[in-house]
Amino acid sequence: MADKGAAIVTGGASGIGFAVAKQLLGDGWSVVIADRSRDGLERAASGLNAFSSKLKTLVFDVAVESEVVAAIADCERDAAPVHGLVNCAGIARDVPFFDTSAELFRSILDINLVGSFVVAREAAKLMRANGGGAIVNISSVSGQRGNPGRTAYGASKGGVIAMTQAMAVELAAAAIRVNAIAPGPIDTPMVKQLHTPSDRAIWLRAIPQTRYGTPEDVANAAAFLLDGSRSGFITGHVLNVDGGFAAAGLQTPDPA
Repeated sequence: MADKGAAIVTGGASGIGFAVAKQLLGDGWSVVIADRSRDGLERAASGLNAFSSKLKTLVFDVAVESEVVAAIADCERDAAPVHGLVNCAGIARDVPFFDTSAELFRSILDINLVGSFVVAREAAKLMRANGGGAIVNISSVSGQRGNPGRTAYGASKGGVIAMTQAMAVELAAAAIRVNAIAPGPIDTPMVKQLHTPSDRAIWLRAIPQTRYGTPEDVANAAAFLLDGSRSGFITGHVLNVDGGFAAAGLQTPDPA
């Protein structure tokens, strides 16, 4: 299998990020997984031991610009040239509107939106020098729909979509494609912690496919969008991986 170069995956220690890293390694990419948890990265690397020769880890917090700049500048040392990035690092909070503090709002924006921007900016510098590449930003259906408890989270993910489109236009001249994935509810450790049984029942009633997605569902979409041989004329697009949630209108009740 031909080497595709290196792809950086933030939030790669678990959940969607780990699934993306595993998928890309299997597709022939070298992968740099980044996370703020050193212990998490060590566990992830152990789980990807079969690909150890093509795997590198970086410890940094996407919300700390100086850490991002230093780590990304050094990520090609002893690694393949960077041609891909998947921005998976993020946090979710389910907080009623009147209980959402400005501090919480800023914290979510710093990680989900500003953090994705800073990582993309630094990775795109490498891609431009390497002749091009592709970026995938992980947004959410909460960035497209008004879901209760998601004022701050939804604003951050809606910002990711607007940022993705602006990046796609500006970076096209550098042969860098930029797309976003908007997952619905995905069975990750974060979602399992966030969603109560009643939350899950509500979501399942709103999803035509009547199931939660898997991290692998998102990973397959990310791999497609990074692969220029399959998605070379796609940029500025938002791909919903949501079981039909965003498309659904009035649904008929289950038969008695």
